[in-house]
Amino acid sequence: MNSTQANISVPDIEKRARRRAGAKMGWYIHAFVYVLVNLGLVVLSASRGHTWAVYPLMGWGLGLLVHGAVVWFIAPGGSFYDRLVERERRALRSGERG
Repeated sequence: MNSTQANISVPDIEKRARRRAGAKMGWYIHAFVYVLVNLGLVVLSASRGHTWAVYPLMGWGLGLLVHGAVVWFIAPGGSFYDRLVERERRALRSGERG
């Protein structure tokens, strides 16, 4: 645990943990609905001899990808975000400008 995290109160930690868990749960729900709906669209499309289902798969898939990137990497608590914060913390301690 770093010095910033050590200064966070228990209620603040609880609030942040619930927010992060809620964001991740939201992504899981989004992914589940994506798979369920698009399976239905693929079956419907294929049963009529068409391939139009690929378009909603790609469009919605892009949205799911962006949502996942924000939740898992960019938002506070994501590993990418945490690495950037730590890098900036080290740079500030060493007096670097950037």
